Amino acid sequence: MIAAALITTAASCTDKLDLLPTNDVTADIVYSTPEGYKQALAKVYGAYALTGNTGPAGNKDIQGSIDEGNFTDFLRTYWYAQELSTDEAVLGWSDPGLPDFHNMNWSPTNPALTGLYYRSLFQITLANDFLRQATDAKISEHGITGSDADAIKAYRSEVRFLRAFQYWVLIDLYGTPAFVTENDVLGANLPQQIQRADLFTYIESELKAIETELLDPRTNEYGRADKAAAWALLARLYLNAEVYTGTAKYSEAITYSKKVIDAGYSLSSDYRHLFLADNHKNKNEFILTINYDGTRSQSYGGTSFITHAAVGGSMPAQSFGISGGWGGIRTTENLPKLFPDYSGTADKRAQFYQDGQNIEIKDISLFTDGFGVTKFRNVTQAGVAGSSLDFADIDFPLFRLPEMYLIYAEATLRGGAGGDKATAIAYINKMRERAYTNTSGNVSDINLDFILDERARELYWEGFRRTDLIRYKRFVENSYLWPWKGGSKNGQEVASYRTLFPIPSDDLTANPNLKQNTGYN
Repeated sequence: MIAAALITTAASCTDKLDLLPTNDVTADIVYSTPEGYKQALAKVYGAYALTGNTGPAGNKDIQGSIDEGNFTDFLRTYWYAQELSTDEAVLGWSDPGLPDFHNMNWSPTNPALTGLYYRSLFQITLANDFLRQATDAKISEHGITGSDADAIKAYRSEVRFLRAFQYWVLIDLYGTPAFVTENDVLGANLPQQIQRADLFTYIESELKAIETELLDPRTNEYGRADKAAAWALLARLYLNAEVYTGTAKYSEAITYSKKVIDAGYSLSSDYRHLFLADNHKNKNEFILTINYDGTRSQSYGGTSFITHAAVGGSMPAQSFGISGGWGGIRTTENLPKLFPDYSGTADKRAQFYQDGQNIEIKDISLFTDGFGVTKFRNVTQAGVAGSSLDFADIDFPLFRLPEMYLIYAEATLRGGAGGDKATAIAYINKMRERAYTNTSGNVSDINLDFILDERARELYWEGFRRTDLIRYKRFVENSYLWPWKGGSKNGQEVASYRTLFPIPSDDLTANPNLKQNTGYN
């Protein structure tokens, strides 16, 4: 099963499978002590930020011919899929598969989509292995008792959350992935495919099952899941329930977003501090983060990619705390035009670099076509560069408080029970007062179009845009166009089946239980 999920080649079914590991650190050894369980938990979390081990053999988590730096990191490939396919980002590089995103003509062999699919399944595999080894019987077998045993049992809930999050990624992007849990015997059978509505039910049930087991909001270590993280994922899941299942659950989205809002979080004072090298200081706003450290967790994915790839042209690399830019990602004109001005004088969330940049994109391959985005900078609030000029210290928030405000507001406007429009407006104005540093940007009324635009203003480049446009029926449709959408300079409608990405061809070849998503056959 691991071979099918991670390597998916017929070549794996050889006598090599009969060989013993070249090192003696087996599961029985790792999971024999409380420290070993904590280290295994760290591996499950670490797989979000790292691409694999290092060493003379070039070991990595996702094997095969996929480029490690470009196509096996979770955040980098997720960002490609969620942002490059929309109006918020274009990328000038010609690496195989990357131009396909903005052109919206990706195929089942796209290496970034293949890498993301395998990364999610790999992280699910790690979670399943941990859960198999962390049963009450296993803990007792190793003679672990008392508070150590209680801690390991608490770890299980966190790991179930991390697995649920990866299944949310798969339901949102691929719809009907391969499905395995800790109850499936490794290597016994190829994974079955799960239908989208069934996967929704599974994710929902998992999150509700661990809701009371996780630590209370803001009481776990920074970067680890607690009750608020589970509530936040449930709120996001319910907001998109109609897309996933055909049945709306806006009342539930209101309920769970409100749980997070009432859990003691608050907005940080300055929006521009949220994506700096010392953004770990924003614990009052961040609900769950992927943690990065330029010295201890080095990879060419994550926020190192977002920071470096966004710098080019006349942008001074030293101002971004990096040794040099990669001259890749910018934005289309649609994003800056959502703000009252491009400079951020009024709305401080407008963080665009204009010097030498054209707002109009005539040639995607030219970095100077399209405004630069300065939102992610590897410098501290004091302007000091991060610990490394090559790898970023910037943590990436998977969930933060403003998303919950926006979910509450949208679900209320869509008719969910339990919401109040006046309360929703008050939440929106909290964000806008922070953005404008005064009440000049406050609004007295809101509608769904406003919420979609406000989500872009608040959350751009954080991996939301594709999902938002699909929910609003503006992703593939001609009701909303952006430059070079579908490969046309002025934008064009594309086939409706592209609201889902294809199951990778390699996995279909390796696993006859899987069927391709409609339109990609």
